[in-house]
Amino acid sequence: MAATVVRYLRSVGSPTSASAEREPESVDALPRPDLRAVGDDERAPVSPAEFRAVLGNFASGVTVITAPPAAEDGGGDGSGPAGFACQSFASLSLDPPLVTFMVARTSTTWPRIARAGVFCVNILGAEQGELCRSFAVSGTDKFAGVAHAPAPVTGSPQLDAVPAWIDCRIHAVHTGGDHLIVVGRVVAMGAAGEGDPLLFHKGRFGRLAD
Repeated sequence: MAATVVRYLRSVGSPTSASAEREPESVDALPRPDLRAVGDDERAPVSPAEFRAVLGNFASGVTVITAPPAAEDGGGDGSGPAGFACQSFASLSLDPPLVTFMVARTSTTWPRIARAGVFCVNILGAEQGELCRSFAVSGTDKFAGVAHAPAPVTGSPQLDAVPAWIDCRIHAVHTGGDHLIVVGRVVAMGAAGEGDPLLFHKGRFGRLAD
């Protein structure tokens, strides 16, 4: 298994050891072979519906992951910034500073973020449910009417009025079943230090109660 992981990291230009650490300009966005815990001829231990219902009890924050246009996308279709709503975000490491998010292999936005090689995590506030919904819809101009400015290091869209933002370069990408696990190395960050977070619980938005 370890050898498989090393081969994958080398194929996307990501570091496999501390001595070889460097930041890739972009990563391979193509789906990798399935990593299945259950064989095709075996019965899954739980149904997808039960999985969603049980995991829905875990409340999470909500973010919008954004990226600038990749150089090779310039002038073509989809050459604007990329972004999608994401609740599967977490801090990963303090030294070096790393964060992670998960994205479905079927995502049409992820390949554009992968080509850019950078992204900004926009942590949403309690009043930004509609903003989240606009970034959760495919096939539309998600940035229409959305005020934003370039993040200081990567130039990824930093959305106005978010409680906090984290500017990152893509550090590594790992396979995880039907999702990809994206690790970002933090290069800049900031927070307003006020306001409640937007929460997601059992398929609905919520907020902290006093």
